[in-house]
Amino acid sequence: MPTVMRWWRSRSDAERIELYTRWSFYTFLGAVPLFAVGVLGAATFPVPGSAVALFLAGAAGTAVGGVVVTRRGLAAHRRGEPLPAGPVAGAFAAAGVMAAAGAWAFRTGDPSPVVPWSVALPLGVVLTACSTVWTTRQLLPHTLTIGVLSGFAARLDGTAVAAAVTQGVVLAIAVLAVVLAFRFSVWVLDVVQEMARSRGVQLQLAVAEERLRFARDLHDVMGRDLSTIAVKSQLAGELVRRGQPGAGEELADIARIAEGSLREVREVVRGYRSVDLAGELAGARSVLRAAGVACTVTGEDAGAALPEQVQTAFGWVVREAVTNVLRHSRATECTIALSVAPEEVQLSVVNDGAGDGDRGWGNGLTGLAERLAGLDGRLRAQAADGRFLLAATLPRAVAEVAR
Repeated sequence: MPTVMRWWRSRSDAERIELYTRWSFYTFLGAVPLFAVGVLGAATFPVPGSAVALFLAGAAGTAVGGVVVTRRGLAAHRRGEPLPAGPVAGAFAAAGVMAAAGAWAFRTGDPSPVVPWSVALPLGVVLTACSTVWTTRQLLPHTLTIGVLSGFAARLDGTAVAAAVTQGVVLAIAVLAVVLAFRFSVWVLDVVQEMARSRGVQLQLAVAEERLRFARDLHDVMGRDLSTIAVKSQLAGELVRRGQPGAGEELADIARIAEGSLREVREVVRGYRSVDLAGELAGARSVLRAAGVACTVTGEDAGAALPEQVQTAFGWVVREAVTNVLRHSRATECTIALSVAPEEVQLSVVNDGAGDGDRGWGNGLTGLAERLAGLDGRLRAQAADGRFLLAATLPRAVAEVAR
């Protein structure tokens, strides 16, 4: 069971919804033969053997055909294609055999509600499989047809006209309700998958924007200096060829400009890789709220008085904690608290939507522990009661020394 739970938790929300939707269809369709066996077993009257064989064969064919239509339908829906006609025709043919055999097997001379149900069930099951692609407007006429056929079967079984019409209407409504429920699950799957795609696009845009910013800063720093170096190199070369003085001064200027450019590039890279606690807290609040997670930050003002080295360490903690919240939980709320006590400084991140148990530390938490150990700090991670706590602690003495 733990292995199954880890496999389930490793799936994204979109993958979980897709699995739930797919197996909801499969479970419903696979129950058709069980229903057929149960109805035959509960019969209190002799049923012809040929009718039993046809009824069970039709039930098995309906289940298999429905699974095939569902599988092909979900794939076609994902690609925006129509349902393949062959599997749909085959599934409805099997359902027709089951319906006809049921009307034959359960006809006893007295009106029986089993007869219209035996007609509506297999046809409704196949229509449910078709709901993976067909819209509500397409499904509605077919549910009316099933209601008419069910009422007609009830009338042939000896049911009064008014009662047969009533049974047909009731069965049409029941089939429509079931079909629309499964159709709604497909719509939910579409919404979740679209949200996942949108989130992926947003992340890609954010990465692209950051790359453009870094490229722009690097161009601004290096463009002028490299142009100056190119011009002075050409001038120095020309002076050397003509045997005129001044080439040494130009080469000295080139070396000075190159050293200055190297310092500026290092500053750009250092700024690009630096972690600021206030910026990380603001970014965490923005990212979590954009992901639908209510974020509360307390003690943010106290962070401004901490030394740069401590802020950098806590900034990495916030970044890793937010990543874990988005990647490994289904959180709806997250609380980030920074507290400065006389003996120590602590940053804690608590979120809900986490599974219980120790999943072990990955590379991210291990790296954080190593960073904090360099400042005589410690890192604690704990999951309990559906909540996950990540707490980083630094001794106050270290903070004062770092200052």
